[in-house]
Amino acid sequence: MERLGIHEDDLEENFVRGTGAGGQKINKTSSTVQLRHAPTGIEIRCQRERQQSANRYWARWELCEQIEEKRNAAKLEEQNEREKKRRQSRKRPRGLKEKILRHKHQRSDVKKQRGRVRPE
Repeated sequence: MERLGIHEDDLEENFVRGTGAGGQKINKTSSTVQLRHAPTGIEIRCQRERQQSANRYWARWELCEQIEEKRNAAKLEEQNEREKKRRQSRKRPRGLKEKILRHKHQRSDVKKQRGRVRPE
């Protein structure tokens, strides 16, 4: 959390009753942790363990994973944009330029022959 710059003050933590298998124990205790990171709006709900303290740890761990994943995706997107602009602005290779010009000359010859036929 420290490495990602997440502070305890930014977290809103609630304990709610869990759902799913577990019977009476899961229905009576509030061991599920709802963790919300206010700056990013990411919300985690964790019910891995039976103990509330263990679920608090895992909720924070999952929050860190999601924030790190989100930041990595943003960096990758930015890098892809830079690479795309670089590829678009670079010069064409000489062979490709020659091929394009050759094709243009061929097309111009074809179009020249479409002119009106004049009797001689």
